Amino acid sequence: MAWILLISAGLLEVVWSFAMKQSDGFTRLWPAAVTLVAMIASVGLLALSMRSLPLGTAYTIWTGIGAVGAFGVGIAVLGEPATPARLAAAALIVSGLVLMKLASPQ
Repeated sequence: MAWILLISAGLLEVVWSFAMKQSDGFTRLWPAAVTLVAMIASVGLLALSMRSLPLGTAYTIWTGIGAVGAFGVGIAVLGEPATPARLAAAALIVSGLVLMKLASPQ
């Protein structure tokens, strides 16, 4: 259950980062509101997952999902460049996440 909470928290991190971009510096009400609600929910789910997962594992996976997810949304939705170096960097992050999961005691 902790892993489901953690993955959900990571996905909400992607939601809030995209909504923050859409809020245009918190000048647009609804994207700003989505940002705040998703942030609170994301951190709340992270905290719940940390009840049974190690701090280092939970935080690394949470930030990794957020980073790679925001990177993917940037490319797919916002038209950001998918250069070979950027794709390689994302692949390295995913590799680190997989290794962290495999090395985790739970």
